[in-house]
Amino acid sequence: MGTHCCGVSVLGEGMPAGSDPHAETSCKPVGRVLMQTPLMLTLRDVTKTFNARTLFSGANMTVNYAERVALVGPNGAGKSTLFSLILKKDEPDAGEVVRDEWTTLGYLPQESEPVGEETILDVATGKAGLIESLEVILREHEARGDVSAPEYNEAHAQHDALNDPQAEAKCKKILKGFGFKEEDFDKPAREYSGGWVMRAHLARLLVIEPDLLLLDEPTNHLDLLSLMWFRNYLKNYPGAILLISHDRDFMDELIETVYEIEESKLIQYQGNYSEYLKKKEENWERSYQAWKNQQKEIEAMQEFIDRFRSVASKASQAQSRERQLEKMEKLDRPRPLRKAFRFNFPQPPRSGQRVIALTDIHQAYGEKKIYQGLDLDVEKGERTVLVGPNGSGKSTLIKIMAGEIPFQKGERRFGTNVKMGYFSQHRADTLDPECTILEELKRCAPELREDDARSILGSFLFKREDVYKRCKVLSGGEKSRLNLVKFLVDPPNLLLMDEPTTHLDIWGIEGLILALQKFEGTLVFISHDVHFIRSLATKVLHINSGVVTPFSGGYDYYLEKTGAEENARAAVIAQ
Repeated sequence: MGTHCCGVSVLGEGMPAGSDPHAETSCKPVGRVLMQTPLMLTLRDVTKTFNARTLFSGANMTVNYAERVALVGPNGAGKSTLFSLILKKDEPDAGEVVRDEWTTLGYLPQESEPVGEETILDVATGKAGLIESLEVILREHEARGDVSAPEYNEAHAQHDALNDPQAEAKCKKILKGFGFKEEDFDKPAREYSGGWVMRAHLARLLVIEPDLLLLDEPTNHLDLLSLMWFRNYLKNYPGAILLISHDRDFMDELIETVYEIEESKLIQYQGNYSEYLKKKEENWERSYQAWKNQQKEIEAMQEFIDRFRSVASKASQAQSRERQLEKMEKLDRPRPLRKAFRFNFPQPPRSGQRVIALTDIHQAYGEKKIYQGLDLDVEKGERTVLVGPNGSGKSTLIKIMAGEIPFQKGERRFGTNVKMGYFSQHRADTLDPECTILEELKRCAPELREDDARSILGSFLFKREDVYKRCKVLSGGEKSRLNLVKFLVDPPNLLLMDEPTTHLDIWGIEGLILALQKFEGTLVFISHDVHFIRSLATKVLHINSGVVTPFSGGYDYYLEKTGAEENARAAVIAQ
């Protein structure tokens, strides 16, 4: 039944210089109280190979009670494999994963399993099969007299949490925080998208309140309002959190420790994501300078050796330096830091001042009215983000602008010399199924050099031989990324984008931000990535129940004027 909450102890780490990776306690702030706390999870000298590739070699890591930890690294680095080791779904080739036997663990995967006839509330309260499966575990252990096993303790804790008299009331409050309405609770979960079902699974985890939460991209399916609520909820969460995420702002607000998977090691950085980036760059600069200094020293020694090897009065000194050089521990040149890809994308032709105008728009799906008499003008050069709760009409509005859906009444007019392009992660029909990725890109930008084309594709996660895949075999995410690249190399002057960052990693998002910051056309977009919005939006349209309210400023201006952040915090406190 969708998400599991299995009994797991805790996880280990790459320790900072000078610390003891095998220490059993650490000093940890909990609320305003500083207390001695046991390590919840430790990885000690873990090695793991997958498909003849070493993901980890001698990797160490720890998670302490109530700590907020992010796990970062490029796609394919081994983040999900590490979660599998912690969950005991897989075993390391060497080393050990040591878990405190009294620690309960909850896991949210990226995708939930299919649901049947159970209601949203059944999923969120565990009545959709989870309580029954926990009772089976309890009976089996009790029959064997094995009531001290970690699995029994885990099942007991979850069962108690879900059967608490206050559990259903707490669950309903959490579901509302995630954007569900009262009338949604008793509807079959199968009527909802996978993203909404995932929210119900996440609500169940928060009701159980495990000591350690493992969250794999938990913000993917949340709109901005539910994301703000969730972030504030986690700030007050009593347990520890281990997180995989591509949402930079979310990590900056929540995380206090970052572990990066790099060259088969787990490297620890104290601080949030932005502090991690700064410290990583500082470490690289020190390593590079040390390597450069050693290279100069080696060159000077080699020059002395070559110059005086055959000079009788200096031969012994030359031999001594030669021996010294042989014994020297040579530093490796540090690998270049990964940076967001920069490319001078072509600029679109200029449009007239008014780019698109919607007048007296009426739109409905059957009996459900979305817009009644909507008027909206978009001006040249504006970068407008559409915000509002899921189901408020954001995607409908952008589809009306793009001509993707009909409206019952009203008029849509484009301005002078407007070339419109619509990007959606669900649009794959523009790709030629028989073309390779590289051919498809060259088809819309024939003047693009192959080296540049491959570099651009690489920055959007199409590596090496991937560029020769035919479009017909691509996944939905790969098709979405390829369509995105096509827009960048041949941009329209009106770009409509619906969740463009969904299938990108952090560096892909940064590269897209850099490209769109230089874009001289007009941009209207929907996104739940706050860093992306803050970097681009110059205007906000708040949409709710068919009412569109403009805010002529960036995202922080919108938050200030609406008090959205304060409302999200107040909603959590009210719990």
